[in-house]
Amino acid sequence: MPSDTSSSSPPSSPRTPSPAGYRGLLRNREFAGLYCSFTLTVAASTVSGFALGTLVDRQTRSPFLTAVSMYGATFATVLGALTLMSVADTSRPRRTLAALQCVSLLGVAAQALPGLPLAGRFGLLLVLGFFQSLGTGTRMGLLAEVVPPSAYALARSLMNITSGVMAVLGYALGAVLVGYLRPQQVFLAAAALTALGLVVVAATVREHSIRLLPRPGLRQTWTTNLALFAHPGQRALLLNLWVPNGLVVGCEALFISYAPERAGVLLAAGSAGMLLGDLTVGRLLTADRRRRLAFALRLLLAVPYLLFALHPPVVVATAAVFVAGAGFAATLPLQEQLLALTPDPVRGQVQGVESAGRMTWQGIGATLAGGLAQHLTPGAAITSVAALSVAVTVLSRPFVVRARAVQVEPARA
Repeated sequence: MPSDTSSSSPPSSPRTPSPAGYRGLLRNREFAGLYCSFTLTVAASTVSGFALGTLVDRQTRSPFLTAVSMYGATFATVLGALTLMSVADTSRPRRTLAALQCVSLLGVAAQALPGLPLAGRFGLLLVLGFFQSLGTGTRMGLLAEVVPPSAYALARSLMNITSGVMAVLGYALGAVLVGYLRPQQVFLAAAALTALGLVVVAATVREHSIRLLPRPGLRQTWTTNLALFAHPGQRALLLNLWVPNGLVVGCEALFISYAPERAGVLLAAGSAGMLLGDLTVGRLLTADRRRRLAFALRLLLAVPYLLFALHPPVVVATAAVFVAGAGFAATLPLQEQLLALTPDPVRGQVQGVESAGRMTWQGIGATLAGGLAQHLTPGAAITSVAALSVAVTVLSRPFVVRARAVQVEPARA
C-alpha cells in the first residue's frame, strides 16, 4: 500500500477540531450513534458467546469444541476480508451498516431455535462471522470520517474501553442468565440487544458519499489487499496487531475448561484489565508515549499467563489475567500507525482487514489452545500458547521499528 500521509479528509470535508476528551467526542451525534450501536453489538456478542460456550460444554464436555464455539465466528472474518471487504468503502456506508446489522439479528435469533444441532450452530457462527467482519470494516470506515484525525486514537480508546466494560457486564449477565434460563432463551436476549443497535444506527448515522472508489466487489477487494500486504510497514503492523493478542485470546478460551465454576470471573477480569489499559493509554498518554510503550504492552499481554504453569489458585490466576488484559492497549499505537500509512479512500477496507485478521487469529489461538488442551492440562496449554505469543512479540520487534521509520520519513518530507 503506498504511503499516503495526506489529510484524512478532502479539503472540502467539514472537519471539526479535536474534541477535548471523551465527553467532547460524545457530543458528536454521529459518533455517539456509532458508539452506542457498537456497545449494544458487543453486549449481544458477549452474551450469546457465553451462552453458546456453556451449551456446547454441557453437551460435549470437550475443551476443544467449547473454545471453538466461543471464538469460532472469527474464522469466517477472514473470508470477509478476502472477498467483499471493499463494501466497507461504499458510497452509502449507513445503508450498508444497517443491512449487515439486520443479517446479524437474524443469525443470533436463529441460535434460539429449539433442537438446532451443533453442526447448525457452528454453521451459523461462520455466517455471522462473515457479515460481522464487513460490519466492522464499515463502522471503522465511518469512524475515520466522523471524527478528526487527532481524535482517532481517543475514539478507538473509548470504544475499546466500552468493549471491556460490556464484556465484563456481558459475561456476568450471561453467567447469571444461564443459571436461570436455558441457553436458547439467552440467545433471544442477545437478539433484542442486536435489534436495538440497528435502531440506533438508523436514527443517528447519516450517509457519507465522499468516497471515490470503483464499484465494490471481489476485484476491488483483492486490488486493495494486494497493495496492503505489499507494503512492508503495514505488513509488519498487521502481524503485530493479529498474532500476539490472538494467541492470548486462545488462553482465555480455555477458562471454562480450566475453572468451570470461575470462568466468568476470569473472563471478566481480563475485560476489566483491558478497560484500564485502554483508559490509561488512550486518554492519558500522548501519541509519542504510546508508540514508545507499545512493545512493553505487547509483552505484558502474555507474560502473566506464564504463571499458569504453576497451577496458581484462582485468586492469583484472576490477578494475572487482569494485569495481562491491560496489554491489549498495545493495539492503539499500532492502529494509529496503520491509519497514518493508509490512503483515505480505502480506510474502511484496511481497518476491516485489520479487524478481520485480528478476529481470525483469535479463532486460530482458540483452536490451537483447545487442541493442546486435549493432550495437556488446560493450565499447561495456556502457558504454552502464552510463551508462543511472547516469542512472536520479541522476534517481530525489529520489523515494527522499521514500520515506524517508514511512517516518520514521509511525514518529514
